[in-house]
Amino acid sequence: MSELVIKAHNVTKQFGDLKAINNISLNVEKGNIYGFLGPNGCGKSTAIRVLTGLLTPSTGQVEVLGLSIPKQADALRLKIGYMTQKFSLYEDLTVAENLLFMGQIYGISSAQLKNRCQEQMQTYGLDKLQKQIVGGMSGGQKQRLSLACATINKPELLFLDEPTSAVDPENRRNFWEKLFDLSELGTTILVTTHYMDEAERCHRLAIMESGVIRADGSPEELMRTMGVNIVEVKTTSLRSLKSKLIANKQVRSAAQLGVRLRVLVDEQVANPIEWLKSQFPELQQAELTLARPTLEDVFVSVTGASRT
Repeated sequence: MSELVIKAHNVTKQFGDLKAINNISLNVEKGNIYGFLGPNGCGKSTAIRVLTGLLTPSTGQVEVLGLSIPKQADALRLKIGYMTQKFSLYEDLTVAENLLFMGQIYGISSAQLKNRCQEQMQTYGLDKLQKQIVGGMSGGQKQRLSLACATINKPELLFLDEPTSAVDPENRRNFWEKLFDLSELGTTILVTTHYMDEAERCHRLAIMESGVIRADGSPEELMRTMGVNIVEVKTTSLRSLKSKLIANKQVRSAAQLGVRLRVLVDEQVANPIEWLKSQFPELQQAELTLARPTLEDVFVSVTGASRT
């Protein structure tokens, strides 16, 4: 059986009357990239802060790297890396100075730290920028420096809170390649995101809404067991057709993609194409085809977005 790096059971974090996370449970295996997918305000960042010991859960039990959290949070901090959503390093220092400072915080000895900083700058393409003042760097360069600083201590577990929200698609792709390199070396990674394409890269995924985990599994498993069939409809008057479709209880969602509607029909409907034609006479002359599911389909099928 795979080693569990994170074990959380029935965890709730409440602020006054608001339950930011509500009775969530999860297990994260060593070396996996585990994702939290959900919109802003769904509880992803709160969950990370509870798992790192920055917040004390209102109820429930948390164990991370064999340590009881938050009781042993101080011991945990030396074993983890944490990269926040917003760039949080020192913009008036150079690249090298930021790395040195972070290494000193983690207590890396002076004899080791210089070599470790050089390794990180080479790994993350910063070796030619080591004297660059951080405030003058691009978003992608700052992102690479943030990851270099977050992993300066060779963490067993890396927490990333929406780390690619401010960079372009090419930098996002390159960033994820670095995450897979870390995963291959045995680093466990927990990452929050609201990008569907990033979520599909994770080994395992929790879909969150309003503080609750609505679904948990590998992206492939979630797509296979989502409980709907997808039909793409090409016809005219798509906006009025969509309004009619979503009024039917057997239709989970309908969304326009260019000249087509992507319709999610409950899997209990045996033949969704024939059923749609029988229920909606205007579809008799339309082009209807079955489509493969996507993670976005899963998301709307398990959250309140399915009726928007």
